[in-house]
Amino acid sequence: MTRPPSLLQQAHRILENHLHNGDIAIDATAGNGHDSLFLARQIAPAGLLYCFDIQSTAINATHNRLFAADLRHVALLIQHSHAQMAEHIAPEHHGKIKAIMFNLGYLPHGDKTIITQPDSTLLALNVAAELLAPAGILTILAYPGHPGGENEAIRVANWCYQLNSENFGVKTINSAEHKDSAPRLFIVQKLTATA
Repeated sequence: MTRPPSLLQQAHRILENHLHNGDIAIDATAGNGHDSLFLARQIAPAGLLYCFDIQSTAINATHNRLFAADLRHVALLIQHSHAQMAEHIAPEHHGKIKAIMFNLGYLPHGDKTIITQPDSTLLALNVAAELLAPAGILTILAYPGHPGGENEAIRVANWCYQLNSENFGVKTINSAEHKDSAPRLFIVQKLTATA
């Protein structure tokens, strides 16, 4: 029996057909660079990818992964909190971002005491909602199973479902593991503005 795709694979599949050469995207939690590499491949060679992480080890890992794939030229690596994204995104790109990915929690194989914090995550999500282009997609992968993760996942869910339904479509995809501590994926699409 084949295993169902992971939530991260599902997020990638959703964005695969959405992103094209020349688009602008953001990896709000660069981590080990897996999402950055995925996004860079979709928008290369003419696109632009902004990658954020507070940890130098994450920025270095992302640099190395992109460099090895000959995609380093597509990305701007920014060692800063995603809560300050707006300050680092060129003003002419505000409202033009086709996709933004958040993969919350801690850096895999890194310091598990350094985790995304609900307050800064929610600030970042508010910024992300503003930065998205009409029809742009925001993916948020939350992990309730680690210390602090449950509170963050609850607050992210509340944020998603308090969005104005005229402006945003929201969908939640639960893990194949049917337990409260299982990861969950939130998909938010900014709806095209109508005249």
